[in-house]
Amino acid sequence: MRIVQCELERHGEQILAILNAAILQSTALYDYKPRTPEMMTEWFDTKIKGNFPVIGIENESSDLMGFGSYGTFRAWPAYKYSVEHSVYVDVRFRGQGLGKRLLQELITTAQAQNYHILVAGIDATNPVSIHLHESLGFVHCGTIQEAGFKFGRWLDLSFYQLVLPTPVNPADG
Repeated sequence: MRIVQCELERHGEQILAILNAAILQSTALYDYKPRTPEMMTEWFDTKIKGNFPVIGIENESSDLMGFGSYGTFRAWPAYKYSVEHSVYVDVRFRGQGLGKRLLQELITTAQAQNYHILVAGIDATNPVSIHLHESLGFVHCGTIQEAGFKFGRWLDLSFYQLVLPTPVNPADG
């Protein structure tokens, strides 16, 4: 296994497949319709423009086993030190500690980029993701009850945060 910086040309189709499986089969994404290749192009463009990482783990066959990224938490200037992240592991490779490794890489990268808060929005009925985040120091900071509706039921969205020791000298503006 190796950590890679994902690129549209090399990983776009694999990321799209992982996301679409999550959309169609889980409440990890509060989305209804599969994403398209055009949406994936826009997604990568947004990551590049924002200098946001897309970190993956490949196996020896160059299969993308999982990926993680972060992006804008809220679009107002005072939130510039906060980012919201996501981690997805291909169903074929779950249970191998890949989510933890990806999240550790995101934490390291966020610190290197001088972010202060990592935010996770997790479906409240996802104990695996909740445990993963808590194992790396994330704390529950609130739940929005019935925030989403999918698969014929209301979904509660729990938020977890990790406070990083960066930046050393935060500034307004």
